[in-house]
Amino acid sequence: MKLPRGSSLVLASHNKGKLREIAELVAPFGLHVKGADELGLPEPEETGITFAENAALKAVAAAQATGLPALSDDSGLCVTALNDAPGVYSARWAGETKDFAAAMRRIRDELAAIRADNYAARFVCALAFAEPNGRTEIFEGEVKGHLEFPPRGERGFGYDPIFVAEGMKQTFGEISPVLKHSISHRAKAFALLKEALE
Repeated sequence: MKLPRGSSLVLASHNKGKLREIAELVAPFGLHVKGADELGLPEPEETGITFAENAALKAVAAAQATGLPALSDDSGLCVTALNDAPGVYSARWAGETKDFAAAMRRIRDELAAIRADNYAARFVCALAFAEPNGRTEIFEGEVKGHLEFPPRGERGFGYDPIFVAEGMKQTFGEISPVLKHSISHRAKAFALLKEALE
């Protein structure tokens, strides 16, 4: 798995927050990064039942459509008391309009409905790197923590304003992008990808 400096890489995502974060993480590799939107790629239906399956599905579709290597991320929030929901449905809980404020309220309400006293949660990320020939590799990372309500912080995206990583007091929505990139589930998956690329 080699990707020389100056190579083009497709980021198979339409999520602007995710694209920005991934672009920052791959910046040190000196690659020409193109987003799925920029290339007019459709969003494939995510029919997998795991993060790894959905990531592979998106990366393979992008690599085959463009003839370029593609990187895809499937990630989400798993809440222990909700049997790991929303999990692979994390984006879908936010609906067509990507209303994560509503999705965070839904988590709060579902925890209240079952009178949960355990707010443990974890963020999971599966990265899939696919070559046009169909060869695919998966790299997974996770970060454990707990949820806090109401949401806090304007940084990050998605469920970041309710997630506090182990050993921290601030939510992912409050900490600096530099700190988040050093401890997040995505950062851990990227560390494994970096090892493979080097």
